[in-house]
Amino acid sequence: MAISTPMLVTFCVYIFGMILIGFIAWRSTKNFDDYILGGRSLGPFVTALSAGASDMSGWLLMGLPGAVFLSGISESWIAIGLTLGAWINWKLVAGRLRVHTEYNNNALTLPDYFTGRFEDKSRILRIISALVILLFFTIYCASGIVAGARLFESTFGMSYETALWAGAAATILYTFIGGFLAVSWTDTVQASLMIFALILTPVIVIISVGGLVTRWK
Repeated sequence: MAISTPMLVTFCVYIFGMILIGFIAWRSTKNFDDYILGGRSLGPFVTALSAGASDMSGWLLMGLPGAVFLSGISESWIAIGLTLGAWINWKLVAGRLRVHTEYNNNALTLPDYFTGRFEDKSRILRIISALVILLFFTIYCASGIVAGARLFESTFGMSYETALWAGAAATILYTFIGGFLAVSWTDTVQASLMIFALILTPVIVIISVGGLVTRWK
């Protein structure tokens, strides 16, 4: 598959930008709190966009359109359910969790929080919550890496296996070096690109088919 020069240049600029953000985040990380939670210093803008990009990403731009294409508009109920669930989570859980984790011995992870909040001396809650996170986030992370591999396969003509391993290695290395700050800042950039694409793409499609009136005739 031939790669156009504009596409290659854009991709290189994007990669350079991500590396620069990772380097700045690495220099800004001073302690373990910074590495795990960004020192709890992220504002609402970065937090919202980072969480949105992490939650949606491949699912929103590849999975949902594919499901709607294959199964029809009824698949849009997935988006409605996710939107409602996310709103309830942010409204009822996120704020309280943010406050209580800091007051409970500055818990940096959910297992830490559950152990301190419920005074679990047996550490059963820590073990169970860690296993739940390990199980479901393994599946979640795998789906994200698969989405990235499929994107590279279709865009750059890479083999699926090569793209899969390259994406996994890049993700692990970037997160390991840059920590939570690097991930959050790059998520913010990528969320901005996603929003731009979600607004621009329908406009281009509508124009290309001759407008809404022409399409529905």
